[in-house]
Amino acid sequence: MSKKTLHIEMENINDFFSFKNTVNHISNEELKQTENYLAPIMAFARTTYKSIYIIDYQEKGFEYVSDNPLFLCGHTAEEVKEMGYAFYFKYVIKKDLDLLLKINEVGFEFYDKIPLEERTSYTITYDFHLKNQEGKTILINQKLTPLYLTTDGKIWKAICIVSLSAEQDSGNIKVYKQNDNKVVTYNLEGNFWKTEERTELTTREKEILRFSARGFTINEIAETIFVSPDTVKFHRKKLFEKLHVANIAEAISFATNNKLI
Repeated sequence: MSKKTLHIEMENINDFFSFKNTVNHISNEELKQTENYLAPIMAFARTTYKSIYIIDYQEKGFEYVSDNPLFLCGHTAEEVKEMGYAFYFKYVIKKDLDLLLKINEVGFEFYDKIPLEERTSYTITYDFHLKNQEGKTILINQKLTPLYLTTDGKIWKAICIVSLSAEQDSGNIKVYKQNDNKVVTYNLEGNFWKTEERTELTTREKEILRFSARGFTINEIAETIFVSPDTVKFHRKKLFEKLHVANIAEAISFATNNKLI
C-alpha cells in the first residue's frame, strides 16, 4: 500500500471518530479500570451466537473481536481486529457507509448532552448491510454501549454486539437508557430525535415468544400454557402486528434486539 493510499484510508477512518469524543491521553488511574476486563467478555462470547468486539477510541481501532463468524465476512477474528475500521470501508455497502458516518455524528452529539454520571447507562442500536466476500448481502443489527469513560466523560472503550436484524432495511437508529421505559429514535428524513414509549408486550405474548424461541410448536405452546391452538395463533397474529414483523423468527429477533423479553 502506498503512503498516499494509506493517508487517504486514515482520513476516512478518522471520520468515524468525532472531535467531541477525542481521547488523547489515558491516566494510570483510568488504566487500572481495565485490568483483566477482557476475560469475562471472552467467556460471554463463547456462549452466544452473536459477534462481539471492543472499540478503543484512543487507538481508533478494535481491541478485541470474537470468533463468532457473523460479523467477519470470511476473515478470522484476528484479521478483522488488524483491519479495524478499514473493515467497514471494505464490506459495508456505500449507502450504509454514509449512514454509519451519520450515526457517528448524531450519536456523539446526543451523547455529549447526557449528564456524565449517566453516560454508561445508554445503548445505541442501528441496522446496516454487510456484503461479504461471496457478494452476499446481509442486514445486521449493531448495539454499542460504553464500557469505560475518561475522567472528563469521553468514551474510551465500548462494547459492540452484532446480530442479524429483524428489520426490512438499514437505519432504525434508537437509543435506550437502562431501566427506562422510553426509547429515543432518530428520524433520518427530518434530522431530529423523538422520544417514545417502548413497545410493551403482554404476559401472554412474552410467554409465546419465549416458548417459540425454545422451539415449541403452536400445539406444544397451547398444551403448556393451557389454551387452545387457536388462542396461540390469535396472540401470535397480534404480536406480529404490534412488532411489524412477518413471522415468529422475526418476532423473536426483534424482541431480543429491543430487549422486550
